[in-house]
Amino acid sequence: MSYRLALTVGEPSGIGADLTVALAQQSHASQIVAICDPQLLRRRAEHLGLPLSIKSFDATDRTPASAGEIIVRDVPLAEAETIGQLNPANGQYVLDTLTVAAQGCLDGEFDAMVTAPVHKGVINEAGVPFTGHTEFLEEYTGAERVVMMLATEGLMVALVTTHLPLKDVPDAITPERLTQITTILDKDLKRYFALPNANILVCGLNPHAGEGGHMGREEIEIIEPTLNTLRAQGIQLTGPLPADTLFTDKVLANGDAVLAMYHDQGLPVLKYKGFGQAANITLGLPIIRTSVDHGTALDLAGTGRADSGSLYTAIRYAEKMASCRALTKEHHS
Repeated sequence: MSYRLALTVGEPSGIGADLTVALAQQSHASQIVAICDPQLLRRRAEHLGLPLSIKSFDATDRTPASAGEIIVRDVPLAEAETIGQLNPANGQYVLDTLTVAAQGCLDGEFDAMVTAPVHKGVINEAGVPFTGHTEFLEEYTGAERVVMMLATEGLMVALVTTHLPLKDVPDAITPERLTQITTILDKDLKRYFALPNANILVCGLNPHAGEGGHMGREEIEIIEPTLNTLRAQGIQLTGPLPADTLFTDKVLANGDAVLAMYHDQGLPVLKYKGFGQAANITLGLPIIRTSVDHGTALDLAGTGRADSGSLYTAIRYAEKMASCRALTKEHHS
């Protein structure tokens, strides 16, 4: 089945435009609609020496673009971009593209949104408080709590805490947060990944998962009791397990996804396994959102050397999630 995906092109001076132009060089099963200023793509294609025909978005036509063609929903830049140079004048433009894509998903106009990288600093310099796509979409869609999960072939890792200093992590792992995150993860593995009996492998916080309290008591006092309560509700959980041995083939073979306690506990392993072929997925939203696993790469913008592997992966996951959601709805209707 063909889906309609909104692709936000991200920071205009970064590689998002390069990746979009490269993506347009071949045809795709889904209709991909770039949310951006069409002149940005026209200029970048010319700079890269690649052919590009631009079609204006028509909500009544779901035909995918042909090779060498891109469908664009126009959001005008404040000022023409300079490749590789950030301009705070375009900070609001970046947020406008996200708003158009997210609202389109909420309205059912798009089946999912895929996001190219943005630059948080320049958006804040524009006078708009912004901590990231995930937090923006959480607030915009009114989600109670969202979960950051990265996925690559053979491994999915979700996080209990995300962008926190390490010293703040233990206090952030509360029964309430752990319950919310685990419940969302379990629900969305069912809804979007066709895993009705998912087994989630849960990392301990401390080395050796606390080693019976000798290396920290968070496992005994918070993590284990919370997991036991969740198990009683029917969620399949294994752990807490020592993270250093959890990420081995033998243990991973018994699970469907990993729940790591903090950012650098889970993501280095996933990125070692699949960097450039991984997608960042936001769970807990009323819409489907996937993203690339890398930043704006200003130094690569306009060089023709940007790797589009992660964008293709994000598109494949968006399609897979939309397909599973459609099947789940059919099953329940």
